[in-house]
Amino acid sequence: MSTLNFLQGSFPSSATPRFVAPGVSYFSSSLRMVPALSHKNPEVIVVNWEKSRNPQHEFGRMAEINMVVRHAERQIPPVPHWRFCYMTLRNNFNLGALILHQFDIDLRNAVCVLYLSLYALDHIEDDTSISAEVKVPTLMAFHRLIYDQDLQFARGTKNYRVLLNNFYHVSTAFMDLGLSYQEVIEDTTKKMGAGMSKFICKEIETIDDYDEYCHYVSGLVGLGLSKLFHASGIEDLPPGTFFHTSFVFGQKADIIQDYLEDINMTPKPRRFWPRQIWNKYTVRLEDFKYEKNSIQALHCLNDMVTNALLHAEDCLKDISAVQDPVILRSIAGVQVTTIWILAWCYNNIQVFRGVETLTRGLIPVVVDGTKTISNFYRHFYKSTCILKSKIDDSDPNANKTRDRVESILKTLEGLQNFKTEVHNQE
Repeated sequence: MSTLNFLQGSFPSSATPRFVAPGVSYFSSSLRMVPALSHKNPEVIVVNWEKSRNPQHEFGRMAEINMVVRHAERQIPPVPHWRFCYMTLRNNFNLGALILHQFDIDLRNAVCVLYLSLYALDHIEDDTSISAEVKVPTLMAFHRLIYDQDLQFARGTKNYRVLLNNFYHVSTAFMDLGLSYQEVIEDTTKKMGAGMSKFICKEIETIDDYDEYCHYVSGLVGLGLSKLFHASGIEDLPPGTFFHTSFVFGQKADIIQDYLEDINMTPKPRRFWPRQIWNKYTVRLEDFKYEKNSIQALHCLNDMVTNALLHAEDCLKDISAVQDPVILRSIAGVQVTTIWILAWCYNNIQVFRGVETLTRGLIPVVVDGTKTISNFYRHFYKSTCILKSKIDDSDPNANKTRDRVESILKTLEGLQNFKTEVHNQE
């Protein structure tokens, strides 16, 4: 299970809104929860359900997104293999696909192929209909298989099938790329495939295991992107060092909010929460879905969120070093989505009840939070304050959580122009 599930501003699980035809609004008229902070008390969550059905302040953002959708439609190349790649990308990565179209064509094509190659790995890892005996060698050899333009994986079920059964299109697109881009994609898929195969038959026992798993399935995505950006010459950040933490941060949020989906997976549950954390609160991870265990479930959930917050400050430092505005938006999309997920999940029993974690009404928030570095800081600050307001002193990790939140807020307040921007836009 990879951060690619909601990479760059899209939303995972059942909350994932798909692209729509040009001219059709992204947003349904269903209830949307649009959390905001009170101007007078920045630690009080204000939720107005009736107003959030069709909040007037979102109309401009909705029109803007739909305009970008139509523009992106016109940029899809007519060649069959590239058309398949971009149509698949837009149907799975939403806003990230729109941001991608702002890169120059060579970099755009390389990032598109990287995403789809890693997404295919994610499909193979996640699909419980594929046996471990098939998964492991396939994952290990995937970096060589992408050179085969006749490649077709005759496996997969449901939404996994489309990409895997038609992967020869991605392989053909891969061969169109420049050598430097091919080398980055091959190296990234090799490392991710090896890492995923390690955990096919291995439980995530310790926090070190958890961090290692998140590195393989998501941190490598960030490192691969940083190498592509460096190879393109548009960003001068050292390759292979930036964006790793941002994607690990996102991965942990994804694992937290997908608890119920993973634990109910058939024919067997998937367990990504580390035993070192959950074993403090229960003898079986799946017991958290039962109402009688709600208190212990919340304590464990809050422990998991607190662990994820460890990465927030490094993420903020990484993004403050980005110069290119398109790269800034792409990485900021991951982080804005992540901190909102964590704020929603913290101390929220609905994580264990199957209610949607993120609603479509959050998409404009992510769009707004990725326009400029100041907007990003403002949204990160607001969502962190929301999380802080939910800390319960009776929680066994309350002091630890509060310390981490305060440290994040202090880091944000120290960033250039942050305070002025927040007060001007409240």
